[in-house]
Amino acid sequence: MAIDKSQIEAKLGEITDPNMETDLVASKAVKSVEQEGDNWKIEIQLGYPAAGYFDELKQEVETALASLAGIGAVDVQVSSKVKSHAVQQNLKPLAGIKNIIAVASGKGGVGKSTTAVNLALALQAEGANVGILDADIYGPSIPRMLGCQGQPESTDGKSLEPMIGHGIQSMSIGYLVEEDTPMIWRGPMVTQALEQLLNDTRWNDIDYLIIDLPPGTGDTQLTLAQRIPVSGAVIVTTPQDIALLDARKGLKMFEKVEVPVLGIIENMSIHICSQCGHSEHIFGEGGGERMSQEHGVDLLGALPLDIRIREQADSGNPTVAAMQDSQISSIYRSIARRTAAKLATKARDHSAAFPNIVIQNN
Repeated sequence: MAIDKSQIEAKLGEITDPNMETDLVASKAVKSVEQEGDNWKIEIQLGYPAAGYFDELKQEVETALASLAGIGAVDVQVSSKVKSHAVQQNLKPLAGIKNIIAVASGKGGVGKSTTAVNLALALQAEGANVGILDADIYGPSIPRMLGCQGQPESTDGKSLEPMIGHGIQSMSIGYLVEEDTPMIWRGPMVTQALEQLLNDTRWNDIDYLIIDLPPGTGDTQLTLAQRIPVSGAVIVTTPQDIALLDARKGLKMFEKVEVPVLGIIENMSIHICSQCGHSEHIFGEGGGERMSQEHGVDLLGALPLDIRIREQADSGNPTVAAMQDSQISSIYRSIARRTAAKLATKARDHSAAFPNIVIQNN
């Protein structure tokens, strides 16, 4: 009995992408189904970077299609393509940047910057071109975490070339001042500096620009919401009640300014003793899960309290770069896939498809 295209598509519709949380057909990941003689060629194209998931998905598709009697040989190809997604209604995406993701926390001390850097590296490991903007003008930490030194170059005297660390494009006020120089600036100067760092940097074909926000819900966050085209936000918290209380404020802030919250990352979720292997929830248990359920947002993942994460970030060689095959890096990469997949479910930006109309009086 001959196999037809509809039977194959029906099988593909039974396969759920765990990152998108929907089947391949519904997520429009099936790019083509073509018959070549007695054989079939299947092209799957995901809307988010997922290099670490390609082999698993290919195997799952091959196994599912093998159950169809008489199908012949099947060639399954899996790839991904990142698209630009919609931003706030009165703003347009910036040149050279497809998507901006803000990483925020309601309070300091929850490991937000460390998480932001490792998230950027994890997205890169999954196949994306990534940049990171250090929006913490008062306490810039990205230069040290990426191991970058020196000042950015300017080829035209007007714009800055991004600094490169571990393959990540980055910009920070920390590159322009001495590390121990305090930024004694009022709010308007800070917001102007943030806009200049973003707009005057020659970002090169970035799929995701991660913005590492300072803690709180003040001037910098308001500027981000009103003047910077953000596709989505991620909230970093720890399980303890005090951190969750402030994280909720950050989540509510993004809701009010109509920036979609892609999910919550629970940092320092559990500590495992390096000597005896005993595990303990030092900062409480299940806080991120409760917050995700209460506010209807995804829990993107939970990270352990591990001394190596801190040591590696301090030394300029973050965990995802330093221990690429470790369990911790695997967690970061899983979070990166889920974050990007969540963004892929949002509306796309189509402004580039429309020409600019200029009316002239001749």
